[in-house]
Amino acid sequence: MWMWIKSTLKSLTLPGGALLLTTVLLAYSGWLTLALPALSFLYYCGLFGGMLLAWRFHSSRTFFALLVLFLAQQAIALFGGGQFAPGTAGAVAVQAAAVLVPLNFVLIALMQERGFTASSAAPVGLMLFVQFVIVAVLCRTAERSRPSAAHAYHAAASISLPGYALFIFAAAGATLLARFLFTRKPVDSALLWSLSAFFLGLRFTATARTSTLYSVAAACILAASIVENSYLLAYHDELTGLPSRRAFNDALLRLQHPYSIAVVDIDHFKRFNDTYGHDTGDQVLRLVAAGLARVTGGGHAYRCGGEEFNILFPGKNTFEVVDHLEQLRAAIQSSEFRRRGGDRRQVPRGSDRRSKRSRTRNRVRKGDAIRELAQDSAQTSLSVTISIGVASSTKVGADPGNVLEAADKALYRAKANGRNRVETTSASSRRPGAKAAGIA
Repeated sequence: MWMWIKSTLKSLTLPGGALLLTTVLLAYSGWLTLALPALSFLYYCGLFGGMLLAWRFHSSRTFFALLVLFLAQQAIALFGGGQFAPGTAGAVAVQAAAVLVPLNFVLIALMQERGFTASSAAPVGLMLFVQFVIVAVLCRTAERSRPSAAHAYHAAASISLPGYALFIFAAAGATLLARFLFTRKPVDSALLWSLSAFFLGLRFTATARTSTLYSVAAACILAASIVENSYLLAYHDELTGLPSRRAFNDALLRLQHPYSIAVVDIDHFKRFNDTYGHDTGDQVLRLVAAGLARVTGGGHAYRCGGEEFNILFPGKNTFEVVDHLEQLRAAIQSSEFRRRGGDRRQVPRGSDRRSKRSRTRNRVRKGDAIRELAQDSAQTSLSVTISIGVASSTKVGADPGNVLEAADKALYRAKANGRNRVETTSASSRRPGAKAAGIA
């Protein structure tokens, strides 16, 4: 549980939370000495650079979020004119942005990622265009009375948003947080932190440098989420959520003696796919991956392809990790899952099936039919087991490739000895020269 909380907090706060915190420190410390034109240049670089990245990586949600920020800022700059006293067009633009941006961010968070096809992008683009036109009409019809000196001085510090706008921001923030906890995706975290930066930018709209600084942060947070998402796709397995082979290979380069490597394989995995279909096979992979993610003893699990997983134990030898691996094996063996019995695709369709059903209905009593239906819809319980081979380094400079090969041989021995067991390397099973290579 603690590992899940730690991982969730890390995913939530990095990089979006860190970027926003840095921006707040710069805004209040006085360390930022860039002039307004330089900050505006950074804003447009972050905005259009993020849009370009979003288009290149087919991230339509990030693209539309950046477009929402751009339209909101343009409306405030176009209709505000530096005057934000109550009743002016600038105040109307700020209030409209305070309502529409949070609502749009929630809608974007709930959208499915569909790329930039005309059928998916056109409705969103039309909705944003209609919103911009409505804001323009409201601002044009608003009073244009110039604020008094007192109003101007008050606006120079901050702008007080109406209560309903604060409620909408709070509700949108809570929704985005819940969405992130459900999906654990970088774009959902970025939407939350970008909305927070936009809120701070609205509060300091009358202070051009501070407001622009928060606008830079809002755009950069969304742009950084594209990089973070690309990293996750490259270094994490999408199906199981575990780190992938690339992450495993990188971790091997950082290993220092002593360490242990365990190779895990799902027993009879091909039989699951052939008998129950690939959907059930995916369920089995997720079940095993969830167990591997909770391995004790300081182990880190990776999915390295198919039904094969590897676990690294930095700073541990074979004797120290065997008990943890045995607990892992027993836990997965006891983790049964249930599936619907009978594959509907195997039931013949068409007129033959209807005629067969009619004949059956004529000769089978109602009670028998009900029991047969209950038997067909009953759930089948499946038990999953794993085989594990483990090897450890015995000296400084041991080649991780040789240790991995020894663990793989121990895995084959576990399968040959009946599966559902943990096997370690032994003196009798070492190939010639294994000891010199630093393998235990």
